[in-house]
Amino acid sequence: MTSTPTRARPRTVGRARAVLRRLGSLVLTLWVASFVVFASLSLVPGDPTAWLLRGHNPSPQARAAIREQYHLDEPFLVRYGHWLGGVLHGDFGRSLRDRAPVSHLLATQLPTTLTLVALSGLLITIVGMTVGAYAALRHGRVSERVVLLLVTIGFATPSFVAAIVLKWIFALKLGIFPTFGLGDGGWGDRLQHLALPTVALSVTYLALVTRITRSAMLEQLSRDHVEVAIARGLPRRQVIWRHVFRNALGPILTVSGPNIAALLVSSMIVEYAFGLPGIGQLLVSAADTNDFPVVQAIVLVLVAAFVIANTLVDLVYPLLDPTITSPQAAR
Repeated sequence: MTSTPTRARPRTVGRARAVLRRLGSLVLTLWVASFVVFASLSLVPGDPTAWLLRGHNPSPQARAAIREQYHLDEPFLVRYGHWLGGVLHGDFGRSLRDRAPVSHLLATQLPTTLTLVALSGLLITIVGMTVGAYAALRHGRVSERVVLLLVTIGFATPSFVAAIVLKWIFALKLGIFPTFGLGDGGWGDRLQHLALPTVALSVTYLALVTRITRSAMLEQLSRDHVEVAIARGLPRRQVIWRHVFRNALGPILTVSGPNIAALLVSSMIVEYAFGLPGIGQLLVSAADTNDFPVVQAIVLVLVAAFVIANTLVDLVYPLLDPTITSPQAAR
């Protein structure tokens, strides 16, 4: 009676240590990423004061005052320390172009991007897993071949190509959906404006999730314990749900982390194609004007999203497979 807790305790301690190590690795990775982002953009040719001066030729004293105001006259490590300290408090500095806080610009533009990514993630998860499971259960039939053909086409279609095709068919030819902006109405109007961008952003990743789901479920269907469960007369639906689909969630979850960051990056192209006021347009305009604080903030947000998403996958994976005691073992 007392041996079970004794055996369970080392496993619990091992998992707790693995989680702490993973969280420590997350913090270290984010710190290194912040240094690389700040350093790489600080080495870009061009003087940010050129944009601040906007073609004027002030006196050396005025130019020095501007550089002092934006800490451009300080050594690199000192500027990095100031910037990192501000980031930790939610302050990314001030935009060189708009003279507004970068955090305010992000708060204005980021909701559009997050809404687009959330809708795309929902579409990818529901449709991709459903179609992938359907293809696996219809293995060897014509319907599976049709799904595989569509998956191949979708996987080879970039987001900007999907955006062009969708705009041509559903906006120009059929006139069903708008093609520019977010609209001026409520959530219904906004969802209508985001319908085509959501589909355009989802095509490639939906095909990937469908393919992974199908492969993972086919692998589980061929396992001995599944065949034994079916031979014992257990309901097929119960076997599929408990022994096939649940065990197939591991590989599906593994690709979910990178997909989130990839959606954020790809959303910039889709936002530009549909004229959506998201961080994509903000990044392009900031890069064109050497607005370094804005570029640094957006790049850091993207890197952080990628690292955090992968960390969450590593931490959740052992919950799906109790035999895994270390998050790194899920890789």
